[in-house]
Amino acid sequence: MSKEIPAQYDPTKVEDKWYSYWMENKYFYSTPDDRDPFTIVIPPPNVTGVLHMGHMLNNTIQDVLVRKARMEGYNACWVPGTDHASIATEAKVVQKLRKEGIKKSDIGRDKFLDHAWEWTHKHGGIILDQLKKLGASCDWDRTTFTMDEKYSESVIDVFIDLFEKGKIYRGARMINWDPEAKTALSDEEVIHKEVNSRLYHIKYKIVGEDEYVTIATTRPETILGDTAVCVNPEDERYTQLKGKKVIVPLVNREIPVIEDDYVDVEFGTGCLKITPAHDVNDYEIGQRHKLETINMMNADGTVSEEGELYIGKDRFEVRKEISKDLEEAGHLIKVEDYQNKVGYSERTDAVIEPRLSLQWWVDMKELSQPALENVMNDNVEFHPSKFKNTYRHWMENIKDWCISRQLWWGHRIPAYYFGEGDEDFVVAKTPEKALELAKEKSGNTGLTFDDLKQDEDVLDTWFSSWLWPISVFDGFYEEDEVDYYYPTNDLVTAPEIMFFWVARMIISGYEYRDEQPFRNVYYTGIVRDKKGRKMSKSLGNSPDPLKLIKEYGADGVRMGLLFATPAGNDLPFDVKLCEQGRNFSNKIWNAFRFLTMNMDENESYTPTLEINEEDLSDRWMLARLQETICGVDEDFEKYRLNDAIKKVYSLIWDDFCDWYIELAKADNYGDSIPTAKLNTALGFFEQLMKLLHPFMPFISEEIWQHIQERSAEEALLVSEWPEFDETVYRKEDIEFFGIFQQMISSLRNIRAEVNVSPKEKLDVFINTKTADFAAKLTSNRWMIDKLQAIGKLTVSDKVEKPKVYSSAIVEGHEIYVSLEGLIDFDKERERINKEIKRLEGFLKGIKGKLSNDGFVNNAPDAVVAKERKKKSDTEDSIAKLKEQLKDFS
Repeated sequence: MSKEIPAQYDPTKVEDKWYSYWMENKYFYSTPDDRDPFTIVIPPPNVTGVLHMGHMLNNTIQDVLVRKARMEGYNACWVPGTDHASIATEAKVVQKLRKEGIKKSDIGRDKFLDHAWEWTHKHGGIILDQLKKLGASCDWDRTTFTMDEKYSESVIDVFIDLFEKGKIYRGARMINWDPEAKTALSDEEVIHKEVNSRLYHIKYKIVGEDEYVTIATTRPETILGDTAVCVNPEDERYTQLKGKKVIVPLVNREIPVIEDDYVDVEFGTGCLKITPAHDVNDYEIGQRHKLETINMMNADGTVSEEGELYIGKDRFEVRKEISKDLEEAGHLIKVEDYQNKVGYSERTDAVIEPRLSLQWWVDMKELSQPALENVMNDNVEFHPSKFKNTYRHWMENIKDWCISRQLWWGHRIPAYYFGEGDEDFVVAKTPEKALELAKEKSGNTGLTFDDLKQDEDVLDTWFSSWLWPISVFDGFYEEDEVDYYYPTNDLVTAPEIMFFWVARMIISGYEYRDEQPFRNVYYTGIVRDKKGRKMSKSLGNSPDPLKLIKEYGADGVRMGLLFATPAGNDLPFDVKLCEQGRNFSNKIWNAFRFLTMNMDENESYTPTLEINEEDLSDRWMLARLQETICGVDEDFEKYRLNDAIKKVYSLIWDDFCDWYIELAKADNYGDSIPTAKLNTALGFFEQLMKLLHPFMPFISEEIWQHIQERSAEEALLVSEWPEFDETVYRKEDIEFFGIFQQMISSLRNIRAEVNVSPKEKLDVFINTKTADFAAKLTSNRWMIDKLQAIGKLTVSDKVEKPKVYSSAIVEGHEIYVSLEGLIDFDKERERINKEIKRLEGFLKGIKGKLSNDGFVNNAPDAVVAKERKKKSDTEDSIAKLKEQLKDFS
């Protein structure tokens, strides 16, 4: 034994000590060698981020997978890093400057980027340092940032490559516009929420007539950009409008009535206002009918000069004003409440504006095909597999990806303009190369650097993170590392970024490595509170992870998260789960401390799995250990970590602590456990700590190091994972011991029922089903005596039951406990009568159900069968109690 064991387990001292030890000995460090690699790349958190419960869950799962693989002998490599998060970081820096009285527009791009870098260097490492408190065994020497020089180079090179392949293009398209961040967003960055809106019914006067048509809209401010009214050509109500014009209210602009079968005759009035610059569907109709496009809104959500009225006013302010003006002018027929879905920016929560804009796009149709095929054929395996359907639907309906963002922080698009025409640009890695290409394209050899202007936009953040599994290994420029570590093994992530990130990484993996970036994707659920709400700062329902670690220990918090985390299912988090995890730590610690208190300082102890073959408790514990090793390995293969930890928990708490240690105790109080038995118990404890280590790394390492003096090479973190040994797995011992456990539990229950002290000796009669079982139980009587105060024990397949008794049946074996001299017969009669009365009331309810034809005929067969079994069991129990009552008469 290494040193004195403290009376209480103190995670605050243990966790810092062992994490420092692991770091000092570079156990997390990985470099290519002759072992098989096991690789995980961390989903890079935003550089703006601090640890939240979603990070805790995700990174605990990753750490569990990596630690087990390391113990299995793999060259485990877990790559950490952060994402530059263009929109979120720029917003933070703008906010900081605003507090200092500085406007982004006043200082220019270069000085703004200086501030952004300064902010990043100050805050960027916070979340990674917090992950260390959790126990994350990342190779910190490999920490990568998506704006690192080499990483940035790979992003620019991929842009150039795809442009040269014709898969990146520049074009005016309808995009999602965030008026707060003043940038384009991809469809995946828009969250659609059900909101209570208002539907405005507005009259448009028909030119040259006193008649009107009525349109219904939730966005009356957009009438400033109307260039047509559209009806369905099959709608007989409006055949007379063909070829006519109507007047847009307030702006008094004449616009044509057009026909298009896009219009749903059942929706609203059947008349649709067409605003090509501010609605995706209107834009497509406008393209088909060659309509004028009026961009009536500025980038900040205010009305532009093209809108003619309300210029410079915010869109929502205009909505209120225009409804009043329409009403006063007699154009507003009615306003009604209306529920509809509205798009919001994922980052700023601003209401999205569809906007016609010149942006950069990736043509996704051809690029995405291998990524679809290789998920559907399980070359990339999803856990749980139900997410394949969602993935397939998105991939089969994939749209081109808008990759330009109107921001300064990020990877600047390597496009250079040399003229005013739509095609007067080149794409190049350097200004020198751009000038060369511009001269060649324009035919103007007199062009200079002053004539070139680089695109102001940056690339979508996801355009850099889709290269993550390749670029973290410098895979575009060096071969050794990427050839060794790629494809990675497992990706642990949330289903909500399946399209943002997972799909795109698979796409880039097949485009640039011709193979999958990872073999498995483990989808975590969403961490929710007890009311089922997603945890968030705004709701104030998310605990501070670091405070949880301080209170319950990192191991306790990890266990709390893992207890309630089936793959792909949401996690109903309750802090009581962490309390359960902490209690488990204390249970383990107290069990180990009990063993050490039985040690003689003059003896030397050597943990062993060489058991006493005559000792059923040893054989059973060894068999249960093997059964758990096998079950845990199967659970890991199927990514059922929730089931795996429950098996380990049960083995340690239920089997080892509650049964094996109790049976290992010395016969006489105050005596020590014999040395041989203690060596076996310590041998089991070593194996238990190995199984526990991926889940609870700190307490397992602490106990491991206490059991024996260890060298750095013998740390638990790098010890061998236990292997299933079929030769010592005896199922019959597990089955027999299971019946023995039920018998002991039945004797305890009988004591409680008749209020007999645990120290009072019982006369017990066990009528077994077979003589063989009786002989086996008799030969292991010592175990019964260890756990129960027994006077006379009679075991046979032909036992005569005592005159007055309490009884139980276990797997067909009858247990009778003589009550003579133990209890007050009057009280026992009263207890039995009370129980009979209770059961008869219960039986009456069941009979009532079963006599109801409506229930019997309509309820599922399984439900009816269950009720019939309840009836039969209750009748048997009543009969048994009445028979027992006769013995007291």
